[in-house]
Amino acid sequence: MLLTGGNRHDVTQLLPLLDKVPAVAGLVGRPRHRPDALLADRGYDYACYRRLLWQRGIRPVIAERGQPHGSGLGIFHYVVERTTSWLHGFRRLRIRWERRDDIHEAFLGLAVCLITHRHVQRLC
Repeated sequence: MLLTGGNRHDVTQLLPLLDKVPAVAGLVGRPRHRPDALLADRGYDYACYRRLLWQRGIRPVIAERGQPHGSGLGIFHYVVERTTSWLHGFRRLRIRWERRDDIHEAFLGLAVCLITHRHVQRLC
C-alpha cells in the first residue's frame, strides 16, 4: 500500500504501486509478480506510461482522453467506486485526522476486515 498526500496526481504513483504488487500463486512454476493487464480511467492516459507498462509486460487498458464515454471500463469502475464508498462509511477514514500514517493504515486495515466480514455474513 502506498500512502501519499491528497494533492498528488494519481499517475505519479502508478509505477511504484506496480512494483509493490506481491507474487501471485497459481499454476505450477514461478509465481507471477505482475498483472496481465492494467485497467485505468482517462487520468492515466499518457503515452509514456503506456510505453512503460508495455515494457513491463503489462497490457494497458486505459480509456483515451477526448473520446466519447462507453469504453467498457464502467463495470470495473463501479467495483472500485463501491469499495471506496464502503470505506467512507467509516467516519474515521472519511477525513484523515491522524498525523501518523501507520495509525491511518491500521484503521484502514480494520475497515477492510469489517467490510469483508459483513460481505461473508451476507453470503452465508
